[in-house]
Amino acid sequence: MTQLDQGVHVRNPRTGMNDRALDAPSHEELVKLTSRLRANQKRWQDAGPAHRAEVLLRWRDALIAHKDELAQALTEDTGRRTESNIEVQVSVDGLNRWANQAVELLDEETIQHTTMPGVSVAPSIRPYPLVGIISPWNFPLLLALIDAIPALAAGCAVIIKPSEITPRFLEPLAKTLIDVPEIGEVVGLIEGAGETGAALIPLVDLVCFTGSVETGRIVAENAARNFIPASLELGGKDPAIVLPGANLDRAVPGILWGATANSGQSCLSIERVYVHESLHDEFVSRISPMAAALGVNFPDLEGRGIGPMIAEDQIATIASHLEDAYAKGAIATAGGEMKFLDGGAYLEPTILTNVNHSMKVMTEETFGPIIPVMKFTSDEEVLALANDTIYGLSAAIFGEEGRAKKIGRQIDAGAVSINDAALTGVMHEGEKQAFKLSGIGGSRMGKISIRRFYRRQSLLINSSTGRDPWWWPES
Repeated sequence: MTQLDQGVHVRNPRTGMNDRALDAPSHEELVKLTSRLRANQKRWQDAGPAHRAEVLLRWRDALIAHKDELAQALTEDTGRRTESNIEVQVSVDGLNRWANQAVELLDEETIQHTTMPGVSVAPSIRPYPLVGIISPWNFPLLLALIDAIPALAAGCAVIIKPSEITPRFLEPLAKTLIDVPEIGEVVGLIEGAGETGAALIPLVDLVCFTGSVETGRIVAENAARNFIPASLELGGKDPAIVLPGANLDRAVPGILWGATANSGQSCLSIERVYVHESLHDEFVSRISPMAAALGVNFPDLEGRGIGPMIAEDQIATIASHLEDAYAKGAIATAGGEMKFLDGGAYLEPTILTNVNHSMKVMTEETFGPIIPVMKFTSDEEVLALANDTIYGLSAAIFGEEGRAKKIGRQIDAGAVSINDAALTGVMHEGEKQAFKLSGIGGSRMGKISIRRFYRRQSLLINSSTGRDPWWWPES
């Protein structure tokens, strides 16, 4: 058998030790699994949306029954506790939401009459038989199920391959599939790294990928070669804008949370902040002690503070961005230096001033708890700065609502939080798409996101009895 991703190990972010071997399938095992899922999918599709909704609610109950095991596995994968508990709860909420609305969303429309006499249209929904989901390491469970749940609701079978950095949650998740056999028949779980992901794509009908632009491009090219659609959510360099007259009592803690939640390891983290010159000094003087007070979440897992860097490669990226910023004149008013504690890498929330767009920390995705703060003088200037990026995932604006909305509509990003930050991390109703290199495909949020998982078919019915005028004339 051709074993995939041999010799890859999983690192514990709190100890820095590679303490678990990655258990990737062989290519033959992968083919066998995808064939089994395909064989079961038609029965799942034919059961109808109401039955699928009922099964999804039973899967919800299974997740609740195993929530402590899931949270513990996520904690071991990521080194943080609070966000792990939140991941499980948001996934449970997602099952509730899709089970409650999928029946209505998948209701096939009645016969449509057309402008052509005697001709009508009978619409039909045809789910993609097998959806491949390649999910990232920053929110392992949540960003796997955010695609898997609506795909299942639509009638697809799914196969989930999480990042090789964070695979531990698959074991307790597999227990929930045993508890609900109907879900277990149409959900496959596999470990693996790049080789496994590449081998998976030709075996599915649609691929959903969350991760870096570099890997996303490879996934998209592989999908295109196999003539299957790809739904990609990639990197971000989200700006926050603080307009003159903004309420700093909201802006300061909102931006601090948006930049440091999950240790800044989120594609929708605030990664650069533009503050009007009239508020810049006060903003810095407020956010710096607040950031310093957070500290790091060590040694007590249950405490507040910033958790460890999850991915080893990210440690070097963050160090490079800080070194580059300091060399070009940036000043840290809080934090500023990576700490290594019992093998884990921690960065206290870091506020940087005297920054500009010549620095990596203002233009490249950092994925860490760094908040560079830059002055601006006019709306035109800050729009140019906010849009000076290859990314376009989301943004935040604090200020008078009318002015903030006017600016927000000119920012090249899919979701703009007004007088808050990173709202798409806590609510999923707003339909949005990524701009620029931050992704491609239909909205992952809102009710329409289920449309990614089926194709529309029309039966064109001619009920007339005579000859059609467009046929060849009788000879």
